[in-house]
Amino acid sequence: EAEGRGRDGAMLRHLLLKLRATGPVTVAEYMREALTNPGQGYYTRGGGIGESGDFVTSPEISQIFGELIGIWYISEWIATGKPKAFQLVELGPGRGTLTEDILRVFSQLASLLSKCDVSIHLVEVSPTLSESQALVLTGGKAQPGPEGESAYMKGISKTGVPIFWYRDLQDVPPGYSFYLAHEFFDALPIHKFQRTERGWREVLVDIDPEVPDQLRFVLSPSSTPATENFIQPEETRDHVEVCPDAGVIIQRLACRIEKDGGAALVADYGHDGTKTDTFRGFRNHKLHDVLRAPGTADLTADVDFSYLRKMTQGRTATLGPIRQREFLKNMGIDLRLQVLLQNSRDTAVREQLLHSYDMLMDPKKMGDCFNFFALLPHHRLTHPDEKHKPESKSPLPPVAGFGELLLK
Repeated sequence: EAEGRGRDGAMLRHLLLKLRATGPVTVAEYMREALTNPGQGYYTRGGGIGESGDFVTSPEISQIFGELIGIWYISEWIATGKPKAFQLVELGPGRGTLTEDILRVFSQLASLLSKCDVSIHLVEVSPTLSESQALVLTGGKAQPGPEGESAYMKGISKTGVPIFWYRDLQDVPPGYSFYLAHEFFDALPIHKFQRTERGWREVLVDIDPEVPDQLRFVLSPSSTPATENFIQPEETRDHVEVCPDAGVIIQRLACRIEKDGGAALVADYGHDGTKTDTFRGFRNHKLHDVLRAPGTADLTADVDFSYLRKMTQGRTATLGPIRQREFLKNMGIDLRLQVLLQNSRDTAVREQLLHSYDMLMDPKKMGDCFNFFALLPHHRLTHPDEKHKPESKSPLPPVAGFGELLLK
Protein backbone atom coordinates (compact mmCIF):
# COMPACT_ATOMS: atom_id res chain seq x y z
CA GLU A 1 0.00 0.00 0.00
CA ALA A 2 2.86 2.35 0.89
CA GLU A 3 4.43 1.60 -2.49
CA GLY A 4 1.07 2.32 -4.17
CA ARG A 5 0.80 5.61 -2.30
CA GLY A 6 4.37 6.48 -3.25
CA ARG A 7 3.62 5.80 -6.88
CA ASP A 8 0.33 7.71 -6.65
CA GLY A 9 2.23 10.69 -5.25
CA ALA A 10 5.14 10.57 -7.72
CA MET A 11 3.32 12.49 -10.46
CA LEU A 12 2.08 15.12 -7.96
CA ARG A 13 5.64 15.59 -6.64
CA HIS A 14 6.93 15.93 -10.22
CA LEU A 15 4.26 18.55 -11.02
CA LEU A 16 4.85 20.53 -7.79
CA LEU A 17 8.58 20.77 -8.62
CA LYS A 18 7.74 21.85 -12.16
CA LEU A 19 5.23 24.50 -11.02
CA ARG A 20 7.66 25.89 -8.44
CA ALA A 21 10.24 26.25 -11.21
CA THR A 22 8.05 27.57 -14.03
CA GLY A 23 4.88 28.97 -12.47
CA PRO A 24 1.33 27.91 -13.55
CA VAL A 25 0.85 25.59 -16.56
CA THR A 26 -2.02 25.30 -19.03
CA VAL A 27 -4.69 22.63 -18.48
CA ALA A 28 -3.38 21.01 -21.70
CA GLU A 29 0.14 20.72 -20.27
CA TYR A 30 -1.30 19.34 -17.02
CA MET A 31 -3.37 16.70 -18.87
CA ARG A 32 -0.42 15.72 -21.07
CA GLU A 33 1.76 15.12 -18.01
CA ALA A 34 -0.94 13.31 -15.99
CA LEU A 35 -1.95 10.99 -18.86
CA THR A 36 1.15 10.36 -20.97
CA ASN A 37 4.25 11.29 -18.94
CA PRO A 38 6.76 8.52 -19.88
CA GLY A 39 7.34 7.41 -16.29
CA GLN A 40 4.17 8.10 -14.33
CA GLY A 41 1.41 8.93 -16.85
CA TYR A 42 -1.96 7.24 -16.38
CA TYR A 43 -2.00 5.68 -19.88
CA THR A 44 1.74 5.00 -19.94
CA ARG A 45 1.23 2.88 -16.82
CA GLY A 46 -1.59 0.97 -18.48
CA GLY A 47 -4.82 2.96 -18.00
CA GLY A 48 -7.64 1.31 -16.06
CA ILE A 49 -10.06 0.01 -18.69
CA GLY A 50 -12.62 -2.63 -17.74
CA GLU A 51 -14.69 -3.76 -14.75
CA SER A 52 -11.68 -3.83 -12.41
CA GLY A 53 -10.34 -0.48 -13.65
CA ASP A 54 -11.57 3.11 -13.67
CA PHE A 55 -13.96 3.14 -16.64
CA VAL A 56 -15.68 0.73 -19.02
CA THR A 57 -15.96 1.25 -22.78
CA SER A 58 -18.68 0.04 -25.17
CA PRO A 59 -16.59 -2.77 -26.75
CA GLU A 60 -15.91 -4.14 -23.25
CA ILE A 61 -19.67 -4.18 -22.57
CA SER A 62 -20.90 -6.00 -25.66
CA GLN A 63 -19.42 -7.83 -28.64
CA ILE A 64 -22.30 -6.47 -30.76
CA PHE A 65 -20.80 -2.96 -30.63
CA GLY A 66 -17.56 -3.98 -32.38
CA GLU A 67 -19.38 -6.28 -34.80
CA LEU A 68 -21.60 -3.44 -36.03
CA ILE A 69 -18.57 -1.20 -36.50
CA GLY A 70 -16.91 -3.99 -38.52
CA ILE A 71 -20.07 -4.13 -40.67
CA TRP A 72 -19.89 -0.33 -41.14
CA TYR A 73 -16.39 -0.58 -42.66
CA ILE A 74 -17.37 -3.46 -44.92
CA SER A 75 -20.45 -1.55 -46.03
CA GLU A 76 -18.27 1.47 -46.94
CA TRP A 77 -15.77 -0.80 -48.70
CA ILE A 78 -18.58 -2.23 -50.86
CA ALA A 79 -20.08 1.23 -51.50
CA THR A 80 -16.75 2.46 -52.89
CA GLY A 81 -16.40 -0.45 -55.32
CA LYS A 82 -14.49 -3.01 -53.21
CA PRO A 83 -10.90 -1.70 -53.54
CA LYS A 84 -8.24 -4.47 -53.73
CA ALA A 85 -6.75 -3.56 -50.34
CA PHE A 86 -7.58 -1.57 -47.23
CA GLN A 87 -5.85 -0.69 -43.98
CA LEU A 88 -7.90 -0.49 -40.79
CA VAL A 89 -6.17 2.11 -38.62
CA GLU A 90 -7.29 2.41 -34.99
CA LEU A 91 -6.18 5.34 -32.84
CA GLY A 92 -5.78 4.46 -29.14
CA PRO A 93 -7.03 0.86 -29.33
CA GLY A 94 -7.41 0.32 -25.55
CA ARG A 95 -7.05 -3.38 -24.78
CA GLY A 96 -7.67 -4.43 -28.40
CA THR A 97 -11.23 -5.64 -27.76
CA LEU A 98 -12.79 -3.50 -30.48
CA THR A 99 -10.26 -4.59 -33.12
CA GLU A 100 -10.78 -8.20 -32.04
CA ASP A 101 -14.56 -7.94 -32.59
CA ILE A 102 -14.06 -6.25 -35.97
CA LEU A 103 -11.59 -8.97 -37.03
CA ARG A 104 -14.16 -11.61 -36.11
CA VAL A 105 -16.64 -9.99 -38.51
CA PHE A 106 -13.97 -9.81 -41.24
CA SER A 107 -13.25 -13.49 -40.70
CA GLN A 108 -16.97 -14.43 -40.80
CA LEU A 109 -17.25 -12.53 -44.10
CA ALA A 110 -14.00 -14.03 -45.43
CA SER A 111 -15.60 -15.14 -48.71
CA LEU A 112 -16.60 -11.52 -49.39
CA LEU A 113 -13.12 -10.20 -48.52
CA SER A 114 -11.22 -13.10 -50.15
CA LYS A 115 -9.76 -10.93 -52.95
CA CYS A 116 -9.02 -8.00 -50.63
CA ASP A 117 -5.71 -7.45 -48.88
CA VAL A 118 -6.65 -6.38 -45.32
CA SER A 119 -4.14 -5.15 -42.72
CA ILE A 120 -4.53 -3.66 -39.22
CA HIS A 121 -2.53 -0.63 -38.05
CA LEU A 122 -2.73 0.38 -34.37
CA VAL A 123 -1.55 3.79 -33.15
CA GLU A 124 -0.65 3.31 -29.47
CA VAL A 125 1.73 5.30 -27.23
CA SER A 126 1.46 3.07 -24.15
CA PRO A 127 3.91 0.12 -23.99
CA THR A 128 1.68 -1.58 -21.39
CA LEU A 129 -1.46 -1.31 -23.53
CA SER A 130 0.32 -2.43 -26.72
CA GLU A 131 1.42 -5.57 -24.85
CA SER A 132 -2.18 -6.38 -23.88
CA GLN A 133 -3.37 -5.66 -27.45
CA ALA A 134 -0.75 -8.08 -28.78
CA LEU A 135 -1.92 -10.71 -26.30
CA VAL A 136 -5.60 -10.32 -27.27
CA LEU A 137 -5.05 -10.08 -31.02
CA THR A 138 -2.07 -12.35 -31.76
CA GLY A 139 -2.05 -14.58 -28.68
CA GLY A 140 1.15 -12.79 -27.62
CA LYS A 141 3.04 -13.69 -30.81
CA ALA A 142 4.08 -10.15 -31.79
CA GLN A 143 7.68 -9.25 -32.68
CA PRO A 144 9.52 -5.94 -32.33
CA GLY A 145 9.57 -4.11 -35.69
CA PRO A 146 12.93 -4.13 -37.56
CA GLU A 147 15.32 -1.19 -36.99
CA GLY A 148 14.58 1.74 -39.24
CA GLU A 149 10.96 0.73 -39.90
CA SER A 150 8.13 2.96 -38.72
CA ALA A 151 6.22 0.13 -36.95
CA TYR A 152 7.68 -0.63 -33.50
CA MET A 153 5.89 -4.00 -33.30
CA LYS A 154 4.23 -6.39 -35.75
CA GLY A 155 2.35 -9.68 -35.66
CA ILE A 156 -0.36 -11.78 -37.30
CA SER A 157 -3.86 -11.86 -35.84
CA LYS A 158 -5.43 -15.16 -34.75
CA THR A 159 -7.50 -14.90 -37.96
CA GLY A 160 -4.39 -14.45 -40.14
CA VAL A 161 -4.42 -10.67 -40.71
CA PRO A 162 -1.12 -8.73 -40.41
CA ILE A 163 -1.05 -6.17 -37.54
CA PHE A 164 1.39 -3.28 -37.06
CA TRP A 165 1.90 -0.90 -34.11
CA TYR A 166 2.98 2.76 -34.37
CA ARG A 167 3.49 5.64 -31.94
CA ASP A 168 2.06 8.27 -34.28
CA LEU A 169 -0.54 8.48 -37.05
CA GLN A 170 2.12 9.97 -39.34
CA ASP A 171 4.09 6.70 -39.17
CA VAL A 172 1.18 4.72 -40.69
CA PRO A 173 1.87 4.09 -44.41
CA PRO A 174 -0.33 5.98 -46.89
CA GLY A 175 -3.01 4.11 -48.87
CA TYR A 176 -6.76 3.48 -48.96
CA SER A 177 -7.61 3.32 -45.24
CA PHE A 178 -10.46 3.15 -42.79
CA TYR A 179 -9.78 5.04 -39.56
CA LEU A 180 -11.36 4.37 -36.18
CA ALA A 181 -11.20 6.61 -33.11
CA HIS A 182 -13.34 5.25 -30.28
CA GLU A 183 -12.99 7.21 -27.02
CA PHE A 184 -9.73 8.61 -28.34
CA PHE A 185 -10.33 12.33 -28.82
CA ASP A 186 -11.84 12.80 -25.34
CA ALA A 187 -8.48 12.03 -23.69
CA LEU A 188 -6.45 14.55 -25.74
CA PRO A 189 -5.25 17.64 -23.83
CA ILE A 190 -7.58 20.67 -23.82
CA HIS A 191 -7.04 24.36 -23.20
CA LYS A 192 -9.72 26.00 -21.03
CA PHE A 193 -10.77 29.65 -21.38
CA GLN A 194 -12.98 31.96 -19.32
CA ARG A 195 -14.59 35.20 -20.51
CA THR A 196 -13.88 38.03 -18.03
CA GLU A 197 -14.56 41.78 -17.92
CA ARG A 198 -11.01 42.25 -19.25
CA GLY A 199 -11.54 39.85 -22.18
CA TRP A 200 -10.70 36.13 -22.53
CA ARG A 201 -8.35 34.58 -19.98
CA GLU A 202 -6.87 31.08 -20.02
CA VAL A 203 -7.53 28.75 -17.06
CA LEU A 204 -4.20 27.49 -15.63
CA VAL A 205 -3.13 24.96 -12.99
CA ASP A 206 -1.03 26.20 -10.06
CA ILE A 207 0.00 25.27 -6.50
CA ASP A 208 -2.56 26.22 -3.87
CA PRO A 209 -0.75 28.71 -1.53
CA GLU A 210 -3.07 27.68 1.37
CA VAL A 211 -2.25 23.96 0.96
CA PRO A 212 1.24 23.73 -0.59
CA ASP A 213 0.92 20.08 -1.71
CA GLN A 214 -2.36 20.64 -3.54
CA LEU A 215 -3.22 22.08 -6.92
CA ARG A 216 -5.84 24.66 -7.88
CA PHE A 217 -7.15 26.45 -10.99
CA VAL A 218 -6.18 30.10 -11.57
CA LEU A 219 -6.85 32.55 -14.43
CA SER A 220 -3.96 33.91 -16.51
CA PRO A 221 -3.32 37.54 -15.59
CA SER A 222 -3.28 38.55 -19.26
CA SER A 223 -4.06 36.99 -22.63
CA THR A 224 -1.93 33.91 -23.54
CA PRO A 225 -0.84 32.70 -27.03
CA ALA A 226 -3.60 30.06 -26.83
CA THR A 227 -6.22 32.75 -26.11
CA GLU A 228 -5.11 34.66 -29.22
CA ASN A 229 -5.14 31.57 -31.45
CA PHE A 230 -7.98 29.33 -30.33
CA ILE A 231 -10.93 31.58 -29.46
CA GLN A 232 -13.19 32.18 -32.46
CA PRO A 233 -14.37 35.81 -32.84
CA GLU A 234 -18.01 34.62 -33.09
CA GLU A 235 -17.83 32.68 -29.77
CA THR A 236 -20.94 33.26 -27.59
CA ARG A 237 -20.16 30.97 -24.62
CA ASP A 238 -18.48 32.29 -21.46
CA HIS A 239 -16.38 29.18 -20.86
CA VAL A 240 -14.75 27.30 -23.73
CA GLU A 241 -12.58 24.17 -24.07
CA VAL A 242 -10.43 23.78 -27.17
CA CYS A 243 -8.37 20.71 -28.11
CA PRO A 244 -5.71 21.75 -30.67
CA ASP A 245 -4.31 18.17 -30.85
CA ALA A 246 -7.74 16.96 -32.02
CA GLY A 247 -7.71 19.66 -34.70
CA VAL A 248 -4.28 18.55 -35.95
CA ILE A 249 -5.28 14.85 -36.05
CA ILE A 250 -8.56 15.56 -37.86
CA GLN A 251 -6.63 17.63 -40.44
CA ARG A 252 -4.25 14.70 -40.99
CA LEU A 253 -7.15 12.25 -41.36
CA ALA A 254 -8.96 14.60 -43.76
CA CYS A 255 -5.80 15.02 -45.89
CA ARG A 256 -5.25 11.25 -46.04
CA ILE A 257 -8.88 10.51 -46.95
CA GLU A 258 -8.89 13.27 -49.59
CA LYS A 259 -5.70 11.86 -51.14
CA ASP A 260 -6.06 8.06 -50.76
CA GLY A 261 -9.77 7.48 -50.13
CA GLY A 262 -11.38 5.56 -47.29
CA ALA A 263 -13.35 6.91 -44.33
CA ALA A 264 -13.00 7.76 -40.63
CA LEU A 265 -15.45 6.90 -37.88
CA VAL A 266 -15.21 8.79 -34.57
CA ALA A 267 -17.25 7.63 -31.55
CA ASP A 268 -17.00 9.66 -28.38
CA TYR A 269 -18.59 11.73 -25.64
CA GLY A 270 -19.33 15.06 -27.18
CA HIS A 271 -21.44 18.01 -28.23
CA ASP A 272 -21.84 20.23 -31.27
CA GLY A 273 -20.21 23.38 -29.93
CA THR A 274 -22.76 24.00 -27.15
CA LYS A 275 -21.21 22.77 -23.88
CA THR A 276 -18.84 24.71 -21.65
CA ASP A 277 -17.15 22.96 -18.71
CA THR A 278 -16.82 19.19 -19.36
CA PHE A 279 -13.32 18.47 -17.96
CA ARG A 280 -13.60 15.57 -15.48
CA GLY A 281 -11.75 12.62 -13.96
CA PHE A 282 -12.73 8.97 -13.42
CA ARG A 283 -11.34 6.56 -10.87
CA ASN A 284 -12.92 3.22 -9.88
CA HIS A 285 -15.93 4.09 -12.10
CA LYS A 286 -16.66 7.23 -10.03
CA LEU A 287 -16.12 10.91 -10.78
CA HIS A 288 -12.76 12.02 -9.40
CA ASP A 289 -11.43 15.53 -8.73
CA VAL A 290 -9.24 16.30 -11.79
CA LEU A 291 -6.55 18.00 -9.68
CA ARG A 292 -6.25 15.25 -7.06
CA ALA A 293 -3.63 12.46 -7.30
CA PRO A 294 -2.69 13.19 -10.95
CA GLY A 295 -1.55 10.13 -12.92
CA THR A 296 -3.93 7.79 -11.05
CA ALA A 297 -7.23 8.73 -12.76
CA ASP A 298 -8.50 8.99 -16.30
CA LEU A 299 -8.94 12.63 -17.37
CA THR A 300 -11.39 13.40 -20.13
CA ALA A 301 -13.32 16.25 -21.78
CA ASP A 302 -16.25 16.11 -24.20
CA VAL A 303 -15.32 16.30 -27.87
CA ASP A 304 -16.49 19.45 -29.69
CA PHE A 305 -17.67 18.01 -33.01
CA SER A 306 -18.31 21.48 -34.46
CA TYR A 307 -14.57 22.17 -33.99
CA LEU A 308 -13.65 18.85 -35.68
CA ARG A 309 -15.94 19.70 -38.61
CA LYS A 310 -14.32 23.13 -38.94
CA MET A 311 -10.82 21.59 -38.82
CA THR A 312 -11.46 19.31 -41.84
CA GLN A 313 -11.32 22.64 -43.75
CA GLY A 314 -13.68 21.23 -46.35
CA ARG A 315 -11.23 18.51 -47.46
CA THR A 316 -13.79 15.82 -46.69
CA ALA A 317 -17.52 15.59 -46.20
CA THR A 318 -18.69 15.03 -42.60
CA LEU A 319 -21.72 13.22 -41.21
CA GLY A 320 -23.08 13.51 -37.66
CA PRO A 321 -22.68 13.76 -34.80
CA ILE A 322 -25.62 11.43 -34.16
CA ARG A 323 -26.37 9.72 -30.87
CA GLN A 324 -24.98 6.24 -30.26
CA ARG A 325 -28.45 4.70 -29.85
CA GLU A 326 -29.58 6.07 -33.24
CA PHE A 327 -26.39 4.96 -34.98
CA LEU A 328 -26.55 1.42 -33.54
CA LYS A 329 -30.27 1.16 -34.32
CA ASN A 330 -29.56 2.22 -37.92
CA MET A 331 -26.79 -0.41 -38.02
CA GLY A 332 -29.27 -3.16 -37.09
CA ILE A 333 -28.44 -3.76 -33.42
CA ASP A 334 -32.02 -4.99 -32.76
CA LEU A 335 -31.75 -7.67 -35.43
CA ARG A 336 -28.33 -8.77 -34.19
CA LEU A 337 -29.60 -8.99 -30.60
CA GLN A 338 -32.56 -11.17 -31.70
CA VAL A 339 -30.21 -13.58 -33.54
CA LEU A 340 -27.89 -13.89 -30.52
CA LEU A 341 -30.84 -14.41 -28.14
CA GLN A 342 -32.34 -17.10 -30.42
CA ASN A 343 -28.97 -18.87 -30.65
CA SER A 344 -28.46 -18.98 -26.89
CA ARG A 345 -30.12 -21.41 -24.51
CA ASP A 346 -28.13 -20.20 -21.50
CA THR A 347 -30.17 -17.89 -19.21
CA ALA A 348 -27.06 -16.11 -17.88
CA VAL A 349 -25.84 -15.38 -21.42
CA ARG A 350 -29.26 -14.08 -22.46
CA GLU A 351 -29.42 -11.84 -19.38
CA GLN A 352 -25.93 -10.50 -20.12
CA LEU A 353 -26.96 -9.76 -23.76
CA LEU A 354 -30.04 -7.82 -22.63
CA HIS A 355 -28.10 -5.98 -19.91
CA SER A 356 -25.34 -4.92 -22.32
CA TYR A 357 -27.91 -3.86 -24.96
CA ASP A 358 -29.54 -1.67 -22.31
CA MET A 359 -26.15 -0.12 -21.33
CA LEU A 360 -25.40 0.78 -24.96
CA MET A 361 -28.87 2.04 -25.90
CA ASP A 362 -30.51 3.56 -22.80
CA PRO A 363 -30.46 7.37 -23.21
CA LYS A 364 -29.54 7.74 -19.52
CA LYS A 365 -26.60 5.30 -19.79
CA MET A 366 -24.49 5.38 -23.00
CA GLY A 367 -27.25 5.85 -25.60
CA ASP A 368 -27.24 9.63 -25.53
CA CYS A 369 -23.78 10.49 -24.10
CA PHE A 370 -21.90 8.99 -27.02
CA ASN A 371 -21.99 10.28 -30.57
CA PHE A 372 -20.85 8.99 -33.94
CA PHE A 373 -19.23 11.27 -36.49
CA ALA A 374 -17.76 10.33 -39.89
CA LEU A 375 -15.36 11.79 -42.45
CA LEU A 376 -15.86 10.64 -46.06
CA PRO A 377 -14.54 11.73 -49.45
CA HIS A 378 -16.89 14.30 -51.08
CA HIS A 379 -17.55 11.97 -54.05
CA ARG A 380 -19.00 9.42 -51.62
CA LEU A 381 -21.96 11.74 -51.00
CA THR A 382 -22.25 13.67 -54.30
CA HIS A 383 -21.31 12.72 -57.85
CA PRO A 384 -18.50 14.99 -59.09
CA ASP A 385 -20.47 16.06 -62.20
CA GLU A 386 -23.90 16.14 -60.57
CA LYS A 387 -24.23 19.86 -61.24
CA HIS A 388 -24.24 19.29 -65.01
CA LYS A 389 -26.20 16.07 -65.57
CA PRO A 390 -27.95 15.09 -62.34
CA GLU A 391 -30.49 12.81 -64.04
CA SER A 392 -27.97 10.49 -65.74
CA LYS A 393 -26.31 9.27 -62.55
CA SER A 394 -27.28 6.20 -60.56
CA PRO A 395 -28.07 7.03 -56.89
CA LEU A 396 -25.15 6.69 -54.47
CA PRO A 397 -25.53 3.97 -51.82
CA PRO A 398 -26.54 5.48 -48.43
CA VAL A 399 -23.93 5.63 -45.66
CA ALA A 400 -24.77 2.96 -43.08
CA GLY A 401 -25.59 4.12 -39.55
CA PHE A 402 -26.34 7.73 -40.47
CA GLY A 403 -29.75 7.07 -42.03
CA GLU A 404 -32.70 4.88 -41.07
CA LEU A 405 -32.28 1.15 -41.69
CA LEU A 406 -34.80 0.02 -44.31
CA LEU A 407 -35.32 -3.73 -44.51
CA LYS A 408 -36.17 -5.19 -47.89
